[in-house]
Parts: sequence; C-alpha cells; structure tokens
Amino acid sequence: MKSLPVVVSLLLALSLPACQERTAPPGEATHPRDVAGQTTGLGNGDATPVRIDASAVWSGATDACRQAAAPGGNHCVVEAMRGAGATPAAIAAAQRLAAQGESGYVSAWDDQSGVGVATLEFPLRANTNQGTWLVDANGRTIDVDADVLPDSARTGAQARAFFDRHPEAVPFAPAQAAGTAPLADGGVRLLYATPLRGCHACADDGTLTLGYDFDAQRRYIGRQVVEVR
Repeated sequence: MKSLPVVVSLLLALSLPACQERTAPPGEATHPRDVAGQTTGLGNGDATPVRIDASAVWSGATDACRQAAAPGGNHCVVEAMRGAGATPAAIAAAQRLAAQGESGYVSAWDDQSGVGVATLEFPLRANTNQGTWLVDANGRTIDVDADVLPDSARTGAQARAFFDRHPEAVPFAPAQAAGTAPLADGGVRLLYATPLRGCHACADDGTLTLGYDFDAQRRYIGRQVVEVR
C-alpha cells in the first residue's frame, strides 16, 4: 500500500492538465469571448445590449450638471436622464458616452438611405457640442468624429500635396454630412466632411471627406478616404 503523501502527489499530477488553459492544435481556430455588447451595441450591464434606435432620443434639462460641485462627473447627465424617465436606449447611449469620458446623449434620430443617424449632444462642452453616430443594421455604432485622419489618409498624392502646403492642419470636429453615393450590389456610401485647419480659431485650410460604406443589408463594411483638398 502506497503511503499517503505518494497518493496525494499522484492525484495532484493527474488533475493539473484539466486546470491548465487549453491550447488549440495547429490549424484549429480559437475564438475570443463575445464582446458584442461593447462593439455592436450599447451595453446596459445585461447579457443583451440595448439597441440604439429612434427610442434613444432624449431632450431635457442638464443645467444642474454644469455646477462645479455637481455629483457624478460624466455620469451626472445619465442620472438626470434617469430621473426624468428617459428610455432604456437613451440611458444606455448616455452611459456609453460617459464610459468614454463624455457627458452627452442622443438628441435626434434620422434615417439616411436605410442607415440610422444619431445626433449626439454634449451640453457641458465649451466647444463642439454635437457629434454623430451612424448605426448599421446590426446595431453597430460608428462615430464619424473618431480617428478621422489615419495614416492612410495621408498617403495619396492629393493628400500629400495638401499636407505639404499645410503641415499644421488637423481635423476639427464635428464632421458634417456631405451626401451619399451608391455602391455596387445595392450598397450605399455616406459622406462626411471634416474641416482641416491649424488651430480652433483659424480659418479652414481644407476639408477631409470620408465615405462610410454599407452593404445592401445596411451592414457597415468599412471607411474610405474620398478627398483631401
């Protein structure tokens, strides 16, 4: 009969592989956890994200949040909306903005060629009090003021010529709707233009126009630099 320490050692050795993280064999895909609540909708703390649509629109007073001693920081607007009876979608949108360090809410909703367009209001900002989310058929939200000047926007001949003339020019939000264009197979491109200038009070040096592309089912498929001039 084996001694007790030996038996315990054998049991521990046999149990270790079951506790270790599984590594996929070559050629087998591994899948990350589902992050749909973070990337394709507005998380509400539940397993199912609250979908943003026309019901996310809210209008109300946020004056109390302008006070220096207003409680809650970026969440003050969220609490004001909650107290005023805002819809779950409206509160979820404000919560998402608060998580990004913004105090804001959806103030208007429109449909552009089958794509949802949510106007954002930032009542506590000194400048740039509005923004825009595009909302695709899957509920994914695309901020037209986020990262609008990627490296790829500077690589074309037209862009290089512009930035050679105006090296200090940078985008100043908010982007403005600049029309639509049809894509193959029933898709659509929504155009948004952002002014380029050297400082907030400077005159515009030019405009960066981006196209946000959606397929026939109005699912977001990507963004293109259309023009820099």
